[in-house]
Amino acid sequence: MVERQHRQGGGAVAVAAAAAGLMVCATGCTGSGAAAEDGRSADDPVEVLQQASAALVRAGSSRARTSMQMATGGTRVTIRGEGAYNFRQQVGRLKVLLPQDPAGATEHRPITELLADGALYMKNRGGGVPADKWVRVDTATLSDGNLVTGGATDPLAAAELLRGTRKATYVGQTSVAGTRVRHYRGTADLREAAGRASKGNRGPLRAAAKGFARTEVPFDAYLDDQGRIRKVRHRFSFVNGQRQGTVAVSSTTLLYDFGAPVDVRLPDAEDIFAGKIADE
Repeated sequence: MVERQHRQGGGAVAVAAAAAGLMVCATGCTGSGAAAEDGRSADDPVEVLQQASAALVRAGSSRARTSMQMATGGTRVTIRGEGAYNFRQQVGRLKVLLPQDPAGATEHRPITELLADGALYMKNRGGGVPADKWVRVDTATLSDGNLVTGGATDPLAAAELLRGTRKATYVGQTSVAGTRVRHYRGTADLREAAGRASKGNRGPLRAAAKGFARTEVPFDAYLDDQGRIRKVRHRFSFVNGQRQGTVAVSSTTLLYDFGAPVDVRLPDAEDIFAGKIADE
């Protein structure tokens, strides 16, 4: 049941205005051998990756670390986040750390982000916003579907993007944070991912398919023996609305401690800032 208060302990303003503002301005595999409806084996890399988000929902929740790196105009900046996500309720909480300004003189306050079905809530985001107020963004209205805007890709959206996998290869076994994983490399299509995504992510992924410079998204995914994503790295490409040219973004999501409790309280209406956000 999705309410203002979310707890789980059983299983864990547009791209130019937000993404560029955050970054540029800082310048299951199921059973082995099982057959899929389309004739693919569950051991086929494409089929395995398309089912990876379902394995996360079965897991219930996890802790998450994120890293987003943008390269533009000869400058490379990195934004990091940490928190937890409930895949069944599709809610999460992240603390996002912004880089210093190019001169190294400004230390940004961490941004608290609440990820919810169709919405992104941010505190300490934007000039002129009172310290006790939240900024709410409808993710389906963002030209990147919140894959980039918040400085961290929504963990479930990152997983459901793999539903659009068109081609993939199995690279081999390796380890992530001490856990044995299978490494896959491939390309996903945003339009196909949107068509196969859960209801809450269809709108945002459709928006990303229209707003990104390319709908094809190269990725590297690392799955454990239960088919759960332990790490996934996407490479996005979008047109910078503030400056001409295409911006390359690498977004990495690391998932661990499955079944960790997730405590998210969505803001009440009176706690959401309704005024104009000043440029920082």
